[in-house]
Amino acid sequence: MGRGPSIEGRKNAEDARRGRMFTKLSREISVAARAGGGDPAGNPRLRSAIDKALAANMTKDTIERAIKKATGELEGVTYEEVRYEGYAPGGVAVIVDCVTDNRQRAVADVRHAFGKFGGNMGTEGSVAYLFKKRGVIAFGRGADEDRITDAAIEAGAEDVVANPDGSIAVLTGPDSFEDVRDAIRSAGLQPASAEVILRADNAIAVSGEQAEQVSGLLEWLEELDDVQDVHSNAALPDGA
Repeated sequence: MGRGPSIEGRKNAEDARRGRMFTKLSREISVAARAGGGDPAGNPRLRSAIDKALAANMTKDTIERAIKKATGELEGVTYEEVRYEGYAPGGVAVIVDCVTDNRQRAVADVRHAFGKFGGNMGTEGSVAYLFKKRGVIAFGRGADEDRITDAAIEAGAEDVVANPDGSIAVLTGPDSFEDVRDAIRSAGLQPASAEVILRADNAIAVSGEQAEQVSGLLEWLEELDDVQDVHSNAALPDGA
């Protein structure tokens, strides 16, 4: 009879996953602070990054250090943002947002991932036109759709989407995202996540081997140290 992963092995894997997540959150805070200043009151992107970090249980001291490194109060690494675009199997469009201190390493890793899973990188703008910035305020299964819909409409949301799995997504314009999110929270509703993302207007359904390749590519990209966010227009079957 086979043995599953040891407790120590599972803990090490969880520690590694948590470490990668904290690295990505710290880089987002750094880039946001460098671009818009270290005061979250006047920097919406930094406010959003701090919210995500606190939700992930990052300490305030760690957040403060990341901000000070970005604004020059503490010595630190300088990161830059770079975006790559390409196609996965089945014509699925993929956008990869990186925050890196080594652009050559980042592009080599992303190119390798596309090639490994049967995709190919494209030129700048080759798929970006398929996506729009949207605020997405997400609720898990079992959430009260009527309460969420009422609060979202009153707050000025663009749409409320009930997904087949029972989860709910409130969609907003990027400029109204914070107001809608805060209004929903004030109504006593607590979303599972709330962020501004790139969202495709139309999804491409893939199945079978193509779905496995697309899923493998997206997961591989997510694991890369330099990759901050991965966006695609893939509609994957359950379990892919």
